[in-house]
Amino acid sequence: MHSPSPLSLLDLPVRRLTRGDLVSCADLSEGRGWPRDEHRWGLLLSAGTGYGIAEPDGKGLVAACVVTSYGPRLAAVGMLLVAGRHARQGIARRLMRHVMEETGSTPLALYATPEGQRLYTELGFAHVGRTERVLGRFRAEDRPSAVTTRAAAADDLQAMVRLDLPVFGIDRTHIIARLPAFADRLQVAEGNGELTGYAALWPSGDAHVVGPLVARDTATAKALVAALAATTDRLLRADVDARHEELLGWLVERGLEPGSRTAVMTYGIEDLPGDATRRFAPLTIATG
Repeated sequence: MHSPSPLSLLDLPVRRLTRGDLVSCADLSEGRGWPRDEHRWGLLLSAGTGYGIAEPDGKGLVAACVVTSYGPRLAAVGMLLVAGRHARQGIARRLMRHVMEETGSTPLALYATPEGQRLYTELGFAHVGRTERVLGRFRAEDRPSAVTTRAAAADDLQAMVRLDLPVFGIDRTHIIARLPAFADRLQVAEGNGELTGYAALWPSGDAHVVGPLVARDTATAKALVAALAATTDRLLRADVDARHEELLGWLVERGLEPGSRTAVMTYGIEDLPGDATRRFAPLTIATG
């Protein structure tokens, strides 16, 4: 029996994904050499809208992606993956075009790997920034930070949403409300009785990821990272906005090694909204 031709694959319908597709999505991640990240897929499929193309035999997915909507001002596209055996057959383009039709006039943002940048450029996305991934064993500093941080409490969520709004320029309540259940640790920074930053630590493969990381200044960002790092013996990973050179330099000094770079790209909007000076790291490079 012949396998489907590229043409017939491109004719397969795009359907909405549900949490029932979580294992198939994780299989796609693992098949492309990424961590399975069922934990992250679970968050994305509950907070966003998943789109996928099922294998013709019904076993698994040809491709998948997730759109996290933040209202009419922005939607983030993430986790666009095509099974290795179906790569370079136009399927990613087909899925992206479907997403762009579904989201209509809503501006889009995404984080593109070097392999994906050409496709997104051809679809009309503009390169507006980049993130740098660092990974390694974090070495604590000898002296404690002057910035006060503590574990977040349930009644901090409203203050976190208020802090987040001008930083990201969009209402992310539906993401922030899920952080206590998603993260292994949620830390806040305080100054003069006010919240000045927050950060989450969540599991991915054999590492713990820092993100989001929102802070009044670099000293606050460092204190939050150090506090989170002290709670884990896993490798520490972060995707840091490349404009924050001081934080990146400090993370390397503390034992993390520079890794892959990701392009921040937008469609229908000139740049990401919000205040980049306080936006140190996204939640995941799938949601912004």
